[in-house]
Amino acid sequence: MARYSRSPDSIAASLDWVRAHDSSKFLDSFYFQYGHASIADLGHLVFCFEGISELAATEIEDEQLWDGQARSSRYQDFSRAGFLTPLEFNDTQAGIYQHAGIDLLAAYEKVHSHIFEHLTAKLPRPGTMKPDAYQRNLTARAFDVARYLLFFGVPTGVGQVVSIRTLERQIARLKGSEYEELRALAGEMVQACTEKPDCAWDEASARAPLAPTLAKYCDADPHRLRATADLKLWAKQNLPHAAGARIDDVDLLKPAHTAADIVATLLYPVTDRPFRELYELACKWNDARRAEVIDLAMQSRVRKDDLLREFRGNLYAFDIVMDIGAYRDLHRHRRCQQFRQAYSGKLGYETPDAIGQAGVADTYHDAMRSAFAAIGQLPEPGSHYLMPFGARARFLFKMDFAEAEYISRLRSGVKGHFSYRSVAWRMRERMMALEPELGRLIEATPPWVEDPLTR
Repeated sequence: MARYSRSPDSIAASLDWVRAHDSSKFLDSFYFQYGHASIADLGHLVFCFEGISELAATEIEDEQLWDGQARSSRYQDFSRAGFLTPLEFNDTQAGIYQHAGIDLLAAYEKVHSHIFEHLTAKLPRPGTMKPDAYQRNLTARAFDVARYLLFFGVPTGVGQVVSIRTLERQIARLKGSEYEELRALAGEMVQACTEKPDCAWDEASARAPLAPTLAKYCDADPHRLRATADLKLWAKQNLPHAAGARIDDVDLLKPAHTAADIVATLLYPVTDRPFRELYELACKWNDARRAEVIDLAMQSRVRKDDLLREFRGNLYAFDIVMDIGAYRDLHRHRRCQQFRQAYSGKLGYETPDAIGQAGVADTYHDAMRSAFAAIGQLPEPGSHYLMPFGARARFLFKMDFAEAEYISRLRSGVKGHFSYRSVAWRMRERMMALEPELGRLIEATPPWVEDPLTR
């Protein structure tokens, strides 16, 4: 297709040309030397990551132009899969981590069993529902509750279909990750590009390396690394004490000041402050002060670097405090800009109502308290692997109205997980308050409307 777009030949003639020439030389000239990056959008590869941590899966999926699937915590029992121990830990730290991880999975198994029994007693099987469908539905609902005790260290699998350009950006990002597991995976991805595919559809593709030319040019992204470090230091040295004002767990802003919006977004991932606080601060600063932050984020950029994603504008900014499990689900929405703050555990954890109703509150809270105590004893970033899915963290989602309507409508439905259903409903409520003329268009389902036997 690239040759076809750069010659007067027909597609058939272009195919004949490619078969008779060295495609790697063509790519070297047109893609890597001339900078025709659109060529890389024409080729797609399938990568499957097996036995990786849930934390790694979240980072792998953090691409806007990404298509793939990860193992669902709703349909599979994770208690028998064990968990990964971060490569960053020494023997003593690994022992603390493993003890807490074993406790979490034991509680996960016990909670799931009790929740299933509780739901069976609460929701008798309708005569019109087959026994196997009834069993599947209640098992999935029980996993919805038990998953709060899963943690980032449990293993999962991810399959992705990505363009060469997205893959190149993804590898560069992962090479610069703070997590050793991600840096190692990036190296394996590069190696895979130089080798024959594991699954080939014909004899010709079985003999050829996947993408040998790509592998030569994938280096860590120094711009993102340097900009993050610079902004973090600036925030530490220059921001006033946090206001500490109470802000709702789902807060909606419609930033009117573009430069202040960009500055607040740049500072959001390197602080633990609400977006509203950062934006209002930036609005009060003069032009020179805002320019100082923007220039700091730009100073490590070279000609080949795109602007950081923080510079991309959207109409609405949702600053959301939610549990990590809900974030894993909402993270799949690609038609928006997403940012997260560092996992710390400082915002506590969520407790589903069913935990108390099923009589397993002591089991749940003991496991959570043990995990958070262990997190406090372990160094970052390895401690992040012990973060339970029930832990609360802060995330920023920036989007247009169409995406806000889509997320609110889709994720509030009765088939969804109760945690993100609540978030989606509150997004709709915030839009109604801010933009009543538009908010009325969102046909979301209130979280108190339930149908647990619907999948």
